[in-house]
Amino acid sequence: MIRNKETRWGIVHIYSSYNNTIIHITDITGTETLARSSGGQIVKSDRAKPSPTAAMGAARKAAELAMEKGIKGLHVKIRAPGGHNGPNNPGPGAQAAIRTLSRLGLRIGNIEDVTPVPHDGCRKKGGKRGRRV
Repeated sequence: MIRNKETRWGIVHIYSSYNNTIIHITDITGTETLARSSGGQIVKSDRAKPSPTAAMGAARKAAELAMEKGIKGLHVKIRAPGGHNGPNNPGPGAQAAIRTLSRLGLRIGNIEDVTPVPHDGCRKKGGKRGRRV
């Protein structure tokens, strides 16, 4: 088997909340940005920004820019808001973005969840009895 060129890898950082989906592709070290896009650049209305459709468009836009720069494979890092006040599970656009990247012909390496987890720092907002609705 003859290999003409090794696969050039990059890292795709997918930040997926319930308000937006941001896709950021860097080189393997994570220092140099190759492409970035968000759901807000694809759709016009604010309520459609976190949708899977907007995430697919953002992933396609970012992937085409990265492929022009020679990226053939991607390691995926998914991040939800997390922390003390944000939800720990990613929004609806994360899965759609990964599916789009693989459909465009990019090799997907390892998929990792990098959501920040609190280690008992500050007190959560809401008071003694929590948020009363």
